Amino acid sequence: MSHLNDRDVIKRLLSDKGRWAVVGLSTNTGRTAYGIAGYVRDLGHQIVPVHPKAETVYGQQGYPVLASVPGEIDVVDVFVNSQLAGAVVDDAIARGAKAVWLQQGVIDEAAAQRAKDAGLDVVMDTCPAIEAPRLGLI
Repeated sequence: MSHLNDRDVIKRLLSDKGRWAVVGLSTNTGRTAYGIAGYVRDLGHQIVPVHPKAETVYGQQGYPVLASVPGEIDVVDVFVNSQLAGAVVDDAIARGAKAVWLQQGVIDEAAAQRAKDAGLDVVMDTCPAIEAPRLGLI
């Protein structure tokens, strides 16, 4: 069975201010992750860059892997290709994140189910920049 996004979960994740670990976020301003992380930050969330280069982005210290991020993580925002998404979701579960958001075009049904089974909220194959206006949040 394929994952169906829950409108109420999307609205809550975008509305309730939280700490978003953005996996795949670097200083490359040409990448979608950079623009969407800025958008999420402008919605009032704290952004934590997660990228092998561990670069500082939007004034926030970067970390090479999700496991190295200190403190609580509310949402793990996944900007990697679908073939790598399952490992990121597994890291999010192990790390104790509350939710995973697989960006538009990032689809891994088995990983989404593992996250749901572990009690995480799951959003897949959509983007905050699409959902926030659709839900009247901006």
